[in-house]
Amino acid sequence: MANKRNNNGEKNGKMTVQEAGRLGGEATSKNHDREFYEEIGRKGGETTAENHGREFYEEIGRKGGETTAETHGKEFYQEIGRKGGEATAENHGEEFYEEIGRKGGEANQNNNNNNNDNDNNSRSNDRKMSREEAGRKGGEASKNSRGRKKSN
Repeated sequence: MANKRNNNGEKNGKMTVQEAGRLGGEATSKNHDREFYEEIGRKGGETTAENHGREFYEEIGRKGGETTAETHGKEFYQEIGRKGGEATAENHGEEFYEEIGRKGGEANQNNNNNNNDNDNNSRSNDRKMSREEAGRKGGEASKNSRGRKKSN
């Protein structure tokens, strides 16, 4: 025979597991501060890292990304990209953008060199941008876009 619940969600005068958990969580939050939760979160993260390998994190990241993509639209990604770009611009100077532009140019050049080895139909070498040119253009573009944001 099934246990009957009263109006408070209790079974035959006993508290449900959900109710006990809620009350326990409320009592804990009254007795502990943010640092307590940060510490137990850090310890939990360390334990998880010790017990699981890289594949575990790749899998949960993939699942989370798929779920986010299913539940959010294009506008969501545009908004978080804009916010991330603005935060990066506030935290880094012109040298940062010149450096990442230089690195991107190097990676692009290395990728093009690899493609040229595998595909004779790739762009000719005389049409490639030098690393220095890519860094300079990247830095200038970043500087120009930051200047436009400030004038708005």
